[in-house]
Amino acid sequence: MRNPSPVLRSGLTVAAATALPLALAAVPAAAGPGISVSTTGSTVSVATSSCTDISGSWGTASLLTSSQGSFAQGRQVTLSGTSTRQSAAWSGVSPGTYTVIVICSDGTTAGTQSVVVTAAPTPTRTPSPTASPSRGVLGGVGGSATDYGTITLVAGGTLVGSGLLATAWYLRRRNKPYRL
Repeated sequence: MRNPSPVLRSGLTVAAATALPLALAAVPAAAGPGISVSTTGSTVSVATSSCTDISGSWGTASLLTSSQGSFAQGRQVTLSGTSTRQSAAWSGVSPGTYTVIVICSDGTTAGTQSVVVTAAPTPTRTPSPTASPSRGVLGGVGGSATDYGTITLVAGGTLVGSGLLATAWYLRRRNKPYRL
């Protein structure tokens, strides 16, 4: 069996050593010690478990645009929740880049995170198949789609039958010569 050359082994080691810092740099930075921000359409929500209840208040969250620089300038929402999880949400947020800051009621910052809100995709209408008629198209019926009852059909059949008998009797009588 043949051993690979030491140059090849050292080349692979150097490639792995240079790729590791690049891979670690590609991992997104953590949001902070205890906040999680998410977007759904034009709604931005934040959740944390870092705040404690002080006199019925968990804290406040603020949504800042890129032009706003302080917590007080943003759209502020009071946190609500339980001792294990507190949350806040903003609806009707226009597309753009925002910063979410959560300050607990004891004055500590639970975390800061940037979030990008994208425009909701416009729904496209796709044609949906329509249900076909249960009795077909009713071709030759004169456009009638009324379902008549049994009595109506029997009466109509009786009239047609009596008309046929009367026609046959008339034609038979007509063919015979008159005898006096």
